[in-house]
Amino acid sequence: MITTEDEARAWLRALPECDDAAMTRLERLVDLLVEENQRQNLVSAASLDQVWLRHIVDSAQLLPHVSRETSLPWMDLGTGAGFPGLVIAALRPELEVLMVESRTRRIEWLDRARIAMGLERSRIVGQRLEMVETCQVGVISARAFAPLDRLLTLSARFSTSDTIWLLPKGRSAQQELDDLRKWRHVFHVEQSLTDPQAGIIVGNLTGRKGKTK
Repeated sequence: MITTEDEARAWLRALPECDDAAMTRLERLVDLLVEENQRQNLVSAASLDQVWLRHIVDSAQLLPHVSRETSLPWMDLGTGAGFPGLVIAALRPELEVLMVESRTRRIEWLDRARIAMGLERSRIVGQRLEMVETCQVGVISARAFAPLDRLLTLSARFSTSDTIWLLPKGRSAQQELDDLRKWRHVFHVEQSLTDPQAGIIVGNLTGRKGKTK
């Protein structure tokens, strides 16, 4: 378990994706976040005291579940303040990261941060998810976006049987997975590295029960 800012930075440095350029992009993100948080409530002010642990590493811990050979887009639902979308893009700048966000001020913030970090392959999709044009993606992530069943109902159309789902769910992870009845899947819960009481739902969706994929 990672518990301090020093441990968080050390863990990041050990990631294969985290070279000096990636670390510079992440440091830029932190500076931008702290500045913008004075204008709009992107994250709780208290969490900025542990920003590397609670936001950067909490997002980056999703990467080891994805093959470095993955080339299909990564879709992050309800990106909000940029987590995990901007962190993933900072660490995998060659990957097309689609950050779906419908709130105007958040869209503006995400685009400013993306440009400032030099993330040319990333794109902010400024629409409600229901309005986003269907496409196939390699990874779907969502941090506190919606309860699991509703999340799948809204976003299954972007998934193939090979798409990796990475869904940080806090304390509710195992319960939400246990309650999932309508879907065929190969999901399991991984322990969060940043919160001993949190879990991440990881795996593949194979279809809706009663329907063919």
